[in-house]
Amino acid sequence: MADQTSQTDETVLADGVDEEPIEGNRRLFEGWALTLVATYATLYAAFHMIALNGVSISEWTGIEVPLLPTFPLETWNFRIVHIAGALSLGFLLYAARAFGGDDRGETRLLSLAGYVLIVPALIALTTAFQFMTLVGSGTLPEMGGLPTWASFPGTDLYNQEIYWFGIPLLLATLPAIVLGWFERRDRARFATSDIILAICAIVVAMYLLPIYATAARNSVGTPFVPIGIAFAATAGSAMILELTRRVAGLALVVITGVFLVYTFTAHLLPGILAVQNAYSWQRFFGHVYSDAGILGPTTAVSSTYIILFIIFAAFLQASKVGDYFVNFAFAAAGRARGGPAKVAIFASGLMGMINGTSAGNVVATGSLTIPLMKKVGYSRKVSGAVEAAASTGGQIMPPIMGAGAFIMAEITGIPYTEIAVAAIIPAVLYFVSVYFMVDFEAAKLGMRGMREDELPKFKKMVQQVYLFLPIIILIYALFQGYSVIRAGTLATVAAAVISWLTPFRMGPREIFEAFKLAGIMSIQIIAVCACAGIIVGVISLTGVGARFSAVLLGIAENSQLLALFFAMCISILLGMGMPTTAAYAVAASVVAPGLVQLGIPQLTAHFFVFYFAVLSAITPPVALASYAAAGISGANPMETSVASFKIGIAAFIVPFMFFYNGAILMVDSSALEIVQVAISAIIGVFLLASGVQGWFWGQKSAWMVRVLLIVAALFMIAGDIFTDLIGIGLAVAGWFIQKVFKPNPDAPIPVRGAD
Repeated sequence: MADQTSQTDETVLADGVDEEPIEGNRRLFEGWALTLVATYATLYAAFHMIALNGVSISEWTGIEVPLLPTFPLETWNFRIVHIAGALSLGFLLYAARAFGGDDRGETRLLSLAGYVLIVPALIALTTAFQFMTLVGSGTLPEMGGLPTWASFPGTDLYNQEIYWFGIPLLLATLPAIVLGWFERRDRARFATSDIILAICAIVVAMYLLPIYATAARNSVGTPFVPIGIAFAATAGSAMILELTRRVAGLALVVITGVFLVYTFTAHLLPGILAVQNAYSWQRFFGHVYSDAGILGPTTAVSSTYIILFIIFAAFLQASKVGDYFVNFAFAAAGRARGGPAKVAIFASGLMGMINGTSAGNVVATGSLTIPLMKKVGYSRKVSGAVEAAASTGGQIMPPIMGAGAFIMAEITGIPYTEIAVAAIIPAVLYFVSVYFMVDFEAAKLGMRGMREDELPKFKKMVQQVYLFLPIIILIYALFQGYSVIRAGTLATVAAAVISWLTPFRMGPREIFEAFKLAGIMSIQIIAVCACAGIIVGVISLTGVGARFSAVLLGIAENSQLLALFFAMCISILLGMGMPTTAAYAVAASVVAPGLVQLGIPQLTAHFFVFYFAVLSAITPPVALASYAAAGISGANPMETSVASFKIGIAAFIVPFMFFYNGAILMVDSSALEIVQVAISAIIGVFLLASGVQGWFWGQKSAWMVRVLLIVAALFMIAGDIFTDLIGIGLAVAGWFIQKVFKPNPDAPIPVRGAD
């Protein structure tokens, strides 16, 4: 949380804005337990850094150690280990329920009873180890260069998979999940159920790693998949859903549950939702834990780009760069009218480069900016709304852009650098629109900026501008053709080196702490990506995404704009209550293919979906960023979400702008076209903000002027010279009416039949 410290008694300085908030259900270990979990988190994050860069520990040290893995790991193996590590670490760290003052003490008898579940967990663990030994023994016959796994009904392997692996695994996993809902342990203690779930997560990986190394891997997604894979996938999916509930709430879990129910009832449904034949339990779960589902695009991204940039963010946090970003924003924008609100915009944009979640941005910067906004005259509702709207933009802020951009690159095959470049103008338009809304609100209320003696010294902030160097190195490396992994690694190393120019020098202890922080920070996004992978697996197996695309195509026969409107609604609906990563991953599978079939360029279609998935964080009735801001400001959450929607409303027309004119995404356009359409779009969001806020050309506007301004803004969407001239003409007409006729800005809108 942020504190207000001082150079003088009144100077506002950010301190600790880049520290991770402690969730209500996170355990706070002490002593040996803290050392154990911290070491696990550190090794988990460091493992990814080593594996992604293909560093062989044996080669590096010159010592051959048979048990150490050889890098780079095979793709499926890497992803299986990635998920298993996050699950086991996540269950140890996050309790099934929040800790609070209303807890009724520990349920020690229940915890002791839970130790019974260790017996089936150990049976499954022993069997999985035997399977690993068998596959690695070289005694199995080969087919196509791979060992066979002759697991058919009636064979010893089949019976062993069912009775000594599958059933014991489920007997340990499912009751442990239920037990976790009722078991209460001190916040500094491990819960029995969580220990069992951590073991079961490792058991699933121990089974899948050797089996996927055999020819049985080719049967995934067919009715002939080994029965053990179905058992392991069932237990793994249940644990993914439970961990997602613990770290990201129920919204994504409920949506995933709907898709799971659909899978097994689709053959009973009418119309486009129907499938020809029912799916067996064995076939579905054998399919879902493959590269068509959980191990597919979402996990591919979380196991590479996302965790790499989480490590980068952790190194930046360790060197206190987040504090510098916020202080720099205060020094640069604090003097403007409504200063703290504009600081929130700049600071959230800067923090968005190292923090890819809207709610996380709100907590990080809002704990400082929201109280200051209230201090200069903003209401509690508006203070929270401004921070929520500003923080949401961090998801589309290049060069990191949160996790969604990496998933977009994975799904579309479009280079990440091209996506980052395409995001520049949309990100500028978003923050410009929010800035106009905030500025006009401040103007209407006659607000002042903050005094110079209340702010950090701009000159001092400029002297520390070298703290931006890791970001600059990242951008430079990307555009010099380095891979995203290599560029992210260089930037991470740069963050450690740059820290030696600050009071927060990173030595071995600080590097250990940064990796530990990265391991903990990664749990939520990995769980969310894996959970979204279940939905992707359902879509790929049932083909329901293609059917939704057919519906969009049918709508487009009457109106392409109507099809886009429905795509917008679906993207926002999917994103309500869900992290952007999951919302975009699902929308990209359900909605984007239909838009591409309409003839919309792939990048435009995916950006359209992605943009609205981001905006769902401030869209009522479920707006995660707004709710987080309301918790800090003390305002009503629903009122805050409505206010944040109003503040960000100009941004809702931006995706339609780049649909009508691809130059906004800098696709196949000349420099002149890009400049022209950017200017047109900025004027458009300015006019829309003026119309919505009722402030134009330095004074309040009457209702008819506001209507003219909103219509003028809509004409600026297309980016065409002709429509631009119409829009500018309407804006000039509004200005003329306001200056010459001077209509009363407080007069009510006339309604037919009113007295």
